[in-house]
Amino acid sequence: MDRQTNAFKAALEARTPQVGLWMAMASAYTAELCGQCGFDWYVIDAEHAPNTITTVVAQLQAMQDCGGEPVLRIPVNDLNFLKQATDAGVRTILAPMIETAEQAKRLAEAMHYPPRGRRGVGSALARASRFGADTDYLARANERACLLLQVETVKGLANIEAICAVEGVDGIFIGTADLAADMGHLGRPAAPEVQQAMLSAANRIIAAGLPVGGLTSDPALAKSWLAAGLTFVAVGNDVSVLRAGLTALRGHFPG
Repeated sequence: MDRQTNAFKAALEARTPQVGLWMAMASAYTAELCGQCGFDWYVIDAEHAPNTITTVVAQLQAMQDCGGEPVLRIPVNDLNFLKQATDAGVRTILAPMIETAEQAKRLAEAMHYPPRGRRGVGSALARASRFGADTDYLARANERACLLLQVETVKGLANIEAICAVEGVDGIFIGTADLAADMGHLGRPAAPEVQQAMLSAANRIIAAGLPVGGLTSDPALAKSWLAAGLTFVAVGNDVSVLRAGLTALRGHFPG
């Protein structure tokens, strides 16, 4: 991972497709393994997985030479966790359950130092600045910061243009699992109605000037999203890949 620039953010700005992997095992050991597999970005999930700031830091350390960008999904509306994470060296944040421009604005302010935002200054003590060794950290932190907002409800989609217009937002991730639930299709994110709503919202986001992302474990669906103009697509998760591999292996030996 390039410490001086956020290559993932630059790729989003250039609309260069970025293929990602979700990580929910809360393990530095498996994060190191995943980081060697060539994905462009890796989500460390602290919303649904049992991650703490300590396990997040351990995974960042394990992945520091992986070449892909660690992306941290924070717990809903947890600006304190965001502060600890950015000081720990997370440059790219994914914030879930965004429904309004006001929520987006609070997150953008928390991500950036003044005058652009309201992030507290503690970098001299922080891993993000290599504990003070990176003397340009404060001057360059804002340009390295990448804020992705996860919109995943009908209300959120209705407010998409206002959310996209918030300064400091770098991309919109459409969460189809929760969107499906909100639309009455719990457990069926690939339902035609959900996919139609997702792609319609994606077109509106693209028209507003931001890149769009999503997550699916269906390779054909992932490829169709990329063909439709999505820029950052996660194509699986560590838990399901491990379970599928082990189940398939056991299946070779009936009994």
